[in-house]
Amino acid sequence: MPAPKRSPPAERALPGDVGISRRGLLAGAMAGAGLLLVAPVRIHAAVPQFVENVTRLYPVEVGRIVAPRSHEEVSRAVRDWPGAIAVGGGRYSMGGQVAIPHGLHIDMRQMNRLVWLRPEAKTVRVEAGMRWRDLQDHIDGHQLSVRTMQSFANFTIGGAVSVNAHGRYVGHGPVGHSVRALQIVLADGRVVEASPQEHPALFRAAIGGYGAIGVITEVELDLDDNRRLEKRMARMPLQDYPAWFEREVRPAEKACVLHNADLLPPGFDEAWTTNWCLSDQPLTTQERLIPRDRDYPLERTLLLAVSELPNGAELQRKYVRPALFGQPEVTWRNREASLDLRMLEPGDRNASTYVLQEYFIPIARGLAFAAEMARVIRAHGAKVLNVSIRHSPRDEVSMLPWAREEVFSFVVYYKQGTDAAAMERVGRWTRDMIDAALAQGGTYYLPYQLHASATQFAQAYPQVESFRAVKHMADPQGRLGNSLWQRYL
Repeated sequence: MPAPKRSPPAERALPGDVGISRRGLLAGAMAGAGLLLVAPVRIHAAVPQFVENVTRLYPVEVGRIVAPRSHEEVSRAVRDWPGAIAVGGGRYSMGGQVAIPHGLHIDMRQMNRLVWLRPEAKTVRVEAGMRWRDLQDHIDGHQLSVRTMQSFANFTIGGAVSVNAHGRYVGHGPVGHSVRALQIVLADGRVVEASPQEHPALFRAAIGGYGAIGVITEVELDLDDNRRLEKRMARMPLQDYPAWFEREVRPAEKACVLHNADLLPPGFDEAWTTNWCLSDQPLTTQERLIPRDRDYPLERTLLLAVSELPNGAELQRKYVRPALFGQPEVTWRNREASLDLRMLEPGDRNASTYVLQEYFIPIARGLAFAAEMARVIRAHGAKVLNVSIRHSPRDEVSMLPWAREEVFSFVVYYKQGTDAAAMERVGRWTRDMIDAALAQGGTYYLPYQLHASATQFAQAYPQVESFRAVKHMADPQGRLGNSLWQRYL
């Protein structure tokens, strides 16, 4: 196999090095004092260019869009652009995290090549615009699987690292735990290699840094074996769930690889759990990966029915869930990891759209949060379709960890209108949800709508000062950003 790509030597010290230049310190101090800011540079195209996200909420008018095919092209685009810069991949973040008004938008989706694969070492290096589904095509024949990823395979790998995503994996935590190294283009165009050993502060800040530190152009990852998994399902009162999790999911001898529990409206007081555990039973399907061209008319029809019919919640609880619940299944890990978000995509998102929120709550306080969460949802009449519970150990990598200790995550999937009044209503109950999470010592996830107040953000992410210091050293002029960092950083 060819040797991994390495970055050219750095021209000056970076975060994590012993020395930092006096000029860098001065620039960082000025930026910290609010004295060094990038003023908007309005470059008007003949036709306005907008960057949207999957919800179709919050389109951002940008000055230019580029789609580079190499880290050299990224470096050149960064050096040549005079103003603010944002980076995006699959555009599944929901609050403007991939664009900045009148700035440069770097669309990474053309950088989707395999750099190298080392099956014997279970490691791989890819360009950041590759989607998980593309990586699965490369590794499935070697009987390897992605170690940690989201529940669906449509997301770009660089984007997943930038938001420090997670999935249903038992004991794995965020994707940052499986990242070995990153190639990053900094705000001055330099290309650097960052890892736990080389520029460690830069590495930690870029994971979950939402593009504020640099443009991630390559990602090196640990992989796992592709094994057969058997679906095991159970249903119980929510109050019994934590003890059941300790007994049936956490122990190593249970061999659980994937786990989630769903709470359904209107009570959100019963856990419908699904475990995927290692198995030597015969496969119930021979598919190794879900075909890319599959259509999902039944899934979309059911989604419309449970979200729009007057008795949709009852329909889901009494008929839809039980019908899915009783089906035995043994499949490859890669097949279950290759789910396609198109199964959840509505016919259009003009009048209404589907959105997510997520809250991370210390294990011992999960039930208390769940009770308050249900109260807030009912009080505001929010159209929540389900709440999915996942698990994560403490984040050991990111400088902005969403799991400061072991947590249950509560993923809230809901439908809302797209008009201004509907967005304001969602903002009110979202802030109530964040308050409920903070009251239990928890936090909230950043890739969604930017409804949190500045005070809530600061309380949820108290490490932001360390993050800000690294950004000031790597990007002293504050060129890299997006709507998220405009609001909170």
